[in-house]
Amino acid sequence: METFADEYYVGAYWGPRKESPEDCARRTAELLTLLSACDPLLAHWYKPARSRKDARKQPLMPSDLAMLTESFRRGANREKGGPAIEQLGFTFWFGNGGARGEDVDLRITCGDCGGATPNSCVMTLPSIGANTEQLITAPVLARVVRSMALAWEPDWATATSWEHRAAMAETPTAGGFVGWVTYLPRRRGIVPPLPAPVRIEPVENRGALIVLTPERLTASNPEHVERGKRVGELLARSGVLEPVIAR
Repeated sequence: METFADEYYVGAYWGPRKESPEDCARRTAELLTLLSACDPLLAHWYKPARSRKDARKQPLMPSDLAMLTESFRRGANREKGGPAIEQLGFTFWFGNGGARGEDVDLRITCGDCGGATPNSCVMTLPSIGANTEQLITAPVLARVVRSMALAWEPDWATATSWEHRAAMAETPTAGGFVGWVTYLPRRRGIVPPLPAPVRIEPVENRGALIVLTPERLTASNPEHVERGKRVGELLARSGVLEPVIAR
């Protein structure tokens, strides 16, 4: 069974945006539908429960808008025992029901319009398992990032490893570095030409994906780290790469 030295994740991040539990549920349903076509591991999702066995009794697919809406409503940020604080948005997390280390988790925070907490959709990826080899590849992760971009319309998204993220800067921030796969919306500007083997792919009419390397990116590969920093410099110079901040 393969074990990766790096631990990978996919994350989409955006600034303040007022959305209701119904809005969050609709976007989540769209995301889950898109993810189901990316890889078999991403086709089944379950509500959180005390055990994985219990979780499998509460599937989220096919998407149930009423169930998702209620889940976000229950996840409203609030002081203990107090009413929901509307401007802080909602949080909902769930997984694909896999065994520990082989599972995929999704944590979504949306609807924050005050800027106190960043809106985000973060997927943690498995480190072991027979299917991990096919999941953690540039083509599959590009499809996952694309799915998040279409569903959430974020200010920035990436698929990379935590180790690579740390290697990019002493204090890397969302939107401020280049991962294995990076999404930049068109409203940030036009992505300039980048040196091979970096690849740029359009995301409909919304923005662009930047794939840093076709092979598996690792923080232990100095070429990957150097390329990430170099591409980040080129994008920052063009004005399209900057931290996700409140607007």
